[in-house]
Amino acid sequence: MFARVNSFGIHGLEGFLVTAEADLSGGLPQFAIVGLPDSAVKEAADRVRSASKNLGFGWPAGRITVNLAPAHRKKAGPVYDLPILLGILCAAGQLPPPPPDCAFVGELALDGAVRPVNGVLPMALHAAACGVRQLFVPEANAREAAVAEGLTVYGVTSARQVADHLRGEAPLTPVEPLAYASAPAGDLPDFADVHGQAEARRAMEVAAAGGHNILLIGPPGTGKSMLAKRLPGILPPLTREEAVEVTQIYSVAGLLPAGSGLMTRRPFRSPHHSVSATALAGGGSSPRPGEVSLAHDGVLFLDELPEFSRDALEILRQPVEDGQVTVSRVAGSATYPSRFLLAAAMNPCRCGYFGHPTRACTCPPSTIDRYRQKISGPLLDRIDLHVEVAPVEYEDLADTAGGESSAAILARVLAAREIQAARYAGTGVRCNAQLPPALLRRYCTTTPAAASLLREAFRAMGLSARAYDRILKVARTIADLAGADRIGEEHLAEALQYRSLDRKYWYTE
Repeated sequence: MFARVNSFGIHGLEGFLVTAEADLSGGLPQFAIVGLPDSAVKEAADRVRSASKNLGFGWPAGRITVNLAPAHRKKAGPVYDLPILLGILCAAGQLPPPPPDCAFVGELALDGAVRPVNGVLPMALHAAACGVRQLFVPEANAREAAVAEGLTVYGVTSARQVADHLRGEAPLTPVEPLAYASAPAGDLPDFADVHGQAEARRAMEVAAAGGHNILLIGPPGTGKSMLAKRLPGILPPLTREEAVEVTQIYSVAGLLPAGSGLMTRRPFRSPHHSVSATALAGGGSSPRPGEVSLAHDGVLFLDELPEFSRDALEILRQPVEDGQVTVSRVAGSATYPSRFLLAAAMNPCRCGYFGHPTRACTCPPSTIDRYRQKISGPLLDRIDLHVEVAPVEYEDLADTAGGESSAAILARVLAAREIQAARYAGTGVRCNAQLPPALLRRYCTTTPAAASLLREAFRAMGLSARAYDRILKVARTIADLAGADRIGEEHLAEALQYRSLDRKYWYTE
């Protein structure tokens, strides 16, 4: 007796079809699961047997063999419990075989309840792409799976429900997909709470308008972290396409709240400076997303930047440049997207008061050099905006009016992003920071005066080719905020100003 039931697995962010083939034969009682299963899949034998008994099904006598095809791909996690149980019951004649366009995913409790699993959204998207029309998932994952178009999703709480549905005794009701709407920014921290810091606020606006990386340098207590935590409030809302990308990552990582559909807000990740390089890039015994991927389409904030290990900082170079990271382990390799806005904050020295107008720095010159040299030149070169955050004046702190609100800044950011969306339509580029070198000359045209200024600055500042490109992109964003078609001298001058602090703090004689 033989039966097959469709299911799905996950590799990286890609789903793949898995067929659970159940064969019953004579001989001594034995239950074997083959097809390159990991420990969690092998343990399904005990969960399935107990669930079958507690649900009142008869357990077949003799040898039971379950093959998870294709056999050359690693099968991980408890997602195959439900299809294995159904395959055995179908092979034993206790259930009718499901239609070929049906698939099942879910972990079984010992009493037959179906528990949620990770990675359902990538599975559902692949299911819709490969012709599956009915997908049975744990109820807690149903909203997530319903995001996939062209797919009828059933949320189940028990394997008994699935059995009754297949018999036609108690048909399940499909889950209705929710219409996507991005979350309002009203409950996020507001820039109105920030007093003073006009230059830093302007730099944050430029960073949000063009998706540029930003580094804030200043003494303790000047509001660096406060500014960075308000950055999500002036970023454009997530589009549905971006929300699907972000939700897939959080689904695979097991960080998606139970019962939720698409994520509606851009991620903001702020790992502690003790985080390891593996936790930042992703990995483990089996590849899984790290902080750079969990911040995809959002903000990765690194506070106290020099306190991070050198390995952790250097691993950022490739994700920042390429927008993706490839994690290779013994169990395989996987590529995850990592297109994020990097916001970093640091003190100018270990004590924090180098260059302070009223407090003296207590660090010896050698200590200051060691502290700053933790930030390598190649990483610094990948950060578009270097901003000095000076101590706040008393008059600014005592001003009860506060600063400009995030809503007012967001309006200007959205206007600049609309210009960029129209300009880059059909190219796959979403903002100025993502502009590839092949398109840079076409879209970052300058006036003769701006071209002359850039030529002089390139020679005087000893800029790299990467810095040259990033200055043009920042200038393009500043021109967009001003509503200008071409990059003018004033736009380029402001962009150059944001590349001067590395000369002040790192490349001093």
